[in-house]
Amino acid sequence: MTKATGAAEADPTDLQTDLQTELETELQTDLPTVGVIGLGAIGDGVAGSVHAAGFSLVVSDVREEATARHAGHAAVAASPADLARAADVVVVAVVNDEQVHAVLSGPSGALAAAGPDTTFVIVSTITPECVRSVGVEADAVGVGVVDCGVSGGPTAAASGELICMVGGDEDIVAGLGPVFDAMGSLTVRMGPFGTGLAAKLARNLVQYGGWLAAYEGQALAEAAGIKLSKLAQVIRASDAKIGGAAALMFRPTVAQFTEDDDPGFVGAMRNGADLAHKDLLAALALGDELGVTLPLAAMTEARTDFIFGVAGDEEVR
Repeated sequence: MTKATGAAEADPTDLQTDLQTELETELQTDLPTVGVIGLGAIGDGVAGSVHAAGFSLVVSDVREEATARHAGHAAVAASPADLARAADVVVVAVVNDEQVHAVLSGPSGALAAAGPDTTFVIVSTITPECVRSVGVEADAVGVGVVDCGVSGGPTAAASGELICMVGGDEDIVAGLGPVFDAMGSLTVRMGPFGTGLAAKLARNLVQYGGWLAAYEGQALAEAAGIKLSKLAQVIRASDAKIGGAAALMFRPTVAQFTEDDDPGFVGAMRNGADLAHKDLLAALALGDELGVTLPLAAMTEARTDFIFGVAGDEEVR
């Protein structure tokens, strides 16, 4: 029988919940204000994700309909410069070099308007020249900047699951941890400023090159009378087993193996290269029979030894 008391005892679970809520509220007051310049497919998702994570939000876009989507939970800045004055962290998610310079550069740009404690995160995929130029200008006005290549597309941006490849000062990147946690599911510092977007360009090279390989494979299969949906089904299933394009990305270098490397391992890679030669030559023979030109397959066969690291002392170029 439960012992009766004159006053209701506090439920320990309720006390713990109240304490946790109080701590979370206190921590949230320490979160930086995040500004997002450019509310396209990626920027719109980033803005929604950082708001959902409890950050105060400021947005800017030349399109009124884009900022209107966030007007109920964000401040709408009249210009990128006004946004920089209001935000602690400024995420730049415009499309190209020209737009990056338009929102950041010059006496009326966001860089010049920012305070000394403001940090810029460039997620736009831009050229190395533009990255360097932004870095020089940021240094000149005394604000921090990191470059952040992102992958995963609009769906990942909207759900806070972007893959973030970051370049910049180690301490600055570490300080942005909560923002990256809100934006993405994986953040990897690639190295100093400029390496984040270099990693994104390298990642895109694998993506688009893979799409060319997929196109050639489909062309060959279609010519052979194979339904393309069936080919796609088996490729997706086999990639899940063998890792797709990343299967050989386990070495710290693309340099060719030398006599100092483990002979057994090098022999295994040699066997893998021999199999690849055989399979690619067979595919090229089928293409010849069916009248299908496969330039990527021919190039891949010619460079297979480089891919597997068994081409000897020759340079990979």
